[in-house]
Amino acid sequence: MNADRIRNFVIIAHIDHGKSTLADRFLEVTETVPMRQMKPQYLDQLELEREKGITIKMTPVRMSYQLTLGESAKVEEYVLNLIDTPGHSDFSYEVSRALRAVEGAVLLVDATQGIQAQTLANYETAKKAGLKIIGCVNKIDLNPPRLEAVVIELAKLIACGPEEIHRVSAKTGQGVAELLSAIVEAVPPPVIGNEDQALIFDSVYDDHKGIVAFVRVFGGSFRARKETKLLAVNEKFFVKETGFFSPAMKAEDEISAGEIGYIATGIKNPGVLKIGDTIGSRPLPGYLEPQPVVFVSLYPEEGDDYDGLKNALDRLRLADAAIKLEPEVSEVLGRGFKAGFLGRLHFEIVIERLRREFGLDTITSFPAVIYRVRTRRGEEIVESPKEFPNENLGASEPMARLKIIVPQEYLGKVLGLKEIFRFSDISTENIDSHVIVSLKMPLSELISDFDDKLKSLTLGYGSFSYEIIGYEPANLIKLEVLVAGEVVPGLTRIVFRPEAGRIARKVAENLKKLLPKKLFVQAIQVSALGKIIARETIPALKKDVTGHLYGGDRSRKMKLWKKQKRGKAKLKESGRVSIPPEIFKELLKK
Repeated sequence: MNADRIRNFVIIAHIDHGKSTLADRFLEVTETVPMRQMKPQYLDQLELEREKGITIKMTPVRMSYQLTLGESAKVEEYVLNLIDTPGHSDFSYEVSRALRAVEGAVLLVDATQGIQAQTLANYETAKKAGLKIIGCVNKIDLNPPRLEAVVIELAKLIACGPEEIHRVSAKTGQGVAELLSAIVEAVPPPVIGNEDQALIFDSVYDDHKGIVAFVRVFGGSFRARKETKLLAVNEKFFVKETGFFSPAMKAEDEISAGEIGYIATGIKNPGVLKIGDTIGSRPLPGYLEPQPVVFVSLYPEEGDDYDGLKNALDRLRLADAAIKLEPEVSEVLGRGFKAGFLGRLHFEIVIERLRREFGLDTITSFPAVIYRVRTRRGEEIVESPKEFPNENLGASEPMARLKIIVPQEYLGKVLGLKEIFRFSDISTENIDSHVIVSLKMPLSELISDFDDKLKSLTLGYGSFSYEIIGYEPANLIKLEVLVAGEVVPGLTRIVFRPEAGRIARKVAENLKKLLPKKLFVQAIQVSALGKIIARETIPALKKDVTGHLYGGDRSRKMKLWKKQKRGKAKLKESGRVSIPPEIFKELLKK
């Protein structure tokens, strides 16, 4: 294919602004997918994406588009390579990889909601990548009262005239054909090189084809049975198959410079291929390694499923390079992993995919962040709460810079959240009827229930994006939970010292409700720095050992009661309380 007739672009937007629906209309207008096969959110292939109504994985598709030129009525055919991207901030790493594979971006804004936090974040990322950005306002079929105001807002952001902003309805298809024509005219064709170079921006595993690399070819060409190599790991292989996304994988004899497609490597070891590696003869600049910000201990619910969990996580990591894993062993739960994620939603999605795609139920610890702790030996990096040293010279916690966008009438409620969360460096900026609130807060609080509280207070109109900005000293303390005198490592948490008492009482109360009674009294204690700061007691299970007696001397009953008492005391001395996996799961939800 002549590179001058290729256009590579993405759709970027805040979550729920209509990216997937607009992609559906593109598929219809270009007749890439027959109408009888169309279904809503066609490019969202995961069942989980359809249920939640969000895009989790970027999805590439190749479309053919015929453009009629002016009065001559000459028809020219173009290849449009679209990558549909996620909108949630937890999946910004997916977006950044997609941007490296294209030359243009459609920045989509919901006309009923206006510019949102992730709109700004995605715009800045696309701008830094040097892409041609085309502004587009969606949902004009709803006749929103603020349509023109949103158009002007978007034009100011992109620094263009309001007449250059496209007005579309992804639902009805109004304005979609004109938008496609604008993409052909505005997005530059790819610059190509002569040497074989293909950048891997995603991958999947196929039982027959091995690892299938999703690539943007920057130079040369690739075809089946051609020998090439993965440059980062110096792994040679013969190409098993090449092809394009239509949107299913469709084999073709060759993929060439400027095109987006796939290369089936035949490699069976998932650990060999890395996202950002180059296939070919000369390396391209790769991607920055994603830095996990949320760490969770992850165990199979059935202890003998460890190998199954390992294999499933290896498969997921092929398509999700942001997951980081280290083996871990728990005295209670056996073998598992310490897993790193880009955010709480990222963690929740991976757990759900393990259940649905691999049939694996898991037990997880409380989500935690990385702390830096100063000790007499120097600075230590602490990724697991149980490793946090009680004796230390001070600790630092990761901080996040947030941009919250809300309608002006909710500003007071949002600022009121500083009574619950540790906000600092607060500033505001007006954008027509909305306000941008910039602030700092600890990452540990951001990943707890901040999103839920913001959505609740603003009736769903508030949105935010964030970035990690470094570490700051904090007054932190480790809470340990003891049941019948034994520490339960999976329940250890790091908390802000002034909040320790309240959190400890809540943990003890929840555990009392969940743990089953035994034949002896169980003490539930929460300690900090070796001192008990909260306690609850689960009374012994009562058993009527004299129920079978009818009448007679009371001394017979007294003998049985004393025998029971001695038995309970012996049980208490030798008995060890084990917390069933289902109790762990319930407690970690609270």
